[in-house]
Amino acid sequence: MLSETSRARICAPVCVPRAAALRQSIERATEFADLVELRLDCLEEGQFDIARDQLGALLNTTRLPFIITFRPREQGGHRSISVDERVAFWQHAPELLRDAHAGGRVVFADLELDLLESPQAAAFDQLFRSFKVICSHHDFQRTPAGLGEIFERMMRTHANVLKFAVRANAITDCVEVMQLIERGRRAGREVIAVSMGEAGLLTRVLAPAFGGFLTYGSLDAAQATAPGQISARDLRGLYRIHELSERTMVTALVGSPVGHSFSPHMHNAAFKALGLDAVYLPLEVADVSEFVRRMADPRTRELAWNLRGLSVTAPHKQAIIAHLDRVAPSAASIGAVNTVVITRDGLEGFNTDADASVVPLGGLLELRGARVAIIGAGGAARALLWALNERGARATVFARDIKRCGRVASEFGVEAAALEGARFDKFDVVVNATPLGTRGERELQTPATISQLRGARVAYDMVYNPSQTLFMREAGEAGCRTTGGLPMLVAQAEEQFRLWTGQEPPPGLMQSAAEKKLLEVGDQMTVKSDNF
Repeated sequence: MLSETSRARICAPVCVPRAAALRQSIERATEFADLVELRLDCLEEGQFDIARDQLGALLNTTRLPFIITFRPREQGGHRSISVDERVAFWQHAPELLRDAHAGGRVVFADLELDLLESPQAAAFDQLFRSFKVICSHHDFQRTPAGLGEIFERMMRTHANVLKFAVRANAITDCVEVMQLIERGRRAGREVIAVSMGEAGLLTRVLAPAFGGFLTYGSLDAAQATAPGQISARDLRGLYRIHELSERTMVTALVGSPVGHSFSPHMHNAAFKALGLDAVYLPLEVADVSEFVRRMADPRTRELAWNLRGLSVTAPHKQAIIAHLDRVAPSAASIGAVNTVVITRDGLEGFNTDADASVVPLGGLLELRGARVAIIGAGGAARALLWALNERGARATVFARDIKRCGRVASEFGVEAAALEGARFDKFDVVVNATPLGTRGERELQTPATISQLRGARVAYDMVYNPSQTLFMREAGEAGCRTTGGLPMLVAQAEEQFRLWTGQEPPPGLMQSAAEKKLLEVGDQMTVKSDNF
């Protein structure tokens, strides 16, 4: 069952340097947005004068409500604007927007708290009579300790909407920001609550579901007006925020970094296809202990959300174990957890990487008795070692850090060897279980060369983006059959879906979603594999 349609609103900021581009950007915004924010501070100085005289006509471009913003640089604007300039603009705004107002257009004026607390605030009486007023506070450096006191100061301004946009330097900074929504509800005020930065993503997706007045979604990267701003297209399509409520089941990827993960595209596609009231978010988590205590564990969490499952990626796959109530035997043997199921009774850990790690090898060779060289000694290697042992393969771990390599090999009862100068002609399979070759800074790196790989039958790269890595190209030149990591990514995600929902994901859907995202990424985005 889908949740009841929420009152979620997406506001798309229009932030362009030239007045001539405003109309086209406003028209683009209407495709995905419920409101349009006209960021007049983005205009170059001479262009601002042109746009100011066209405001009434511009607002009549669409029937959507508008927010007018004229923000100084020190509060997140794009140019220096004096207090006198701001006061003069807002004094004349009712006249400038007379035509739009007379036509019944809903217009909000976004004024910063310092302006509404200034001696000049008395000059805004006509503005309050003509338009709805947003009182905003911005902090691009931190989440201030005194948010409650700032809230009380805003309450004294008589603004219709109170807006808080502060930087989240840790995901737990989102807790107090989200709690402001309920505080506003009790006080009879609408609240916009935004935690900026990568760690604040959950507020951008979930705040409207909890009663937040709106969330901001950019038209494109060039017009993003704050750190961590999601595109309006993704808010509507990927996260389906108009269908979310406080009852929505939340699942999430926790790790650092997570911003370019494919997992939200796979899981959210499956939730949508089955009509489930659920959403999957990528959460930037640096301190997993604090996250579990304050946000995940149902017995101690401070956020009233329906968090039911976690995907766990680097660097937390081993650290998360100390915070779980139960760990599946296979995950305990592997020594790493990549999946957590959350119930009223606590947290239970699983490892879906292990069985998934051998999926790409299916049909290429018989694993029982196969000689497998694994390059790498991290979480991906541990999961693969466990799966190979279960299937009777004979593995050898190769790594540059021979001490770490030896410890991992000893745990799984296999051989260890130095990577430097290694040759793999006596192996049936050579596996890259390192991040080398992942799109981005490491894309032109490989853990093994043509000469090292010559003589091996199969080369398997656990990296899934790009689909053809340098390791795979070298292996192809050496005469090896090659396979990449996308089937593993899909297989582990499908098993996570089963654990969280008790349902089967639609056959082939997650694979299609991952392949579509891989095509979209192309050569323009840096992606780190969830497997490392």
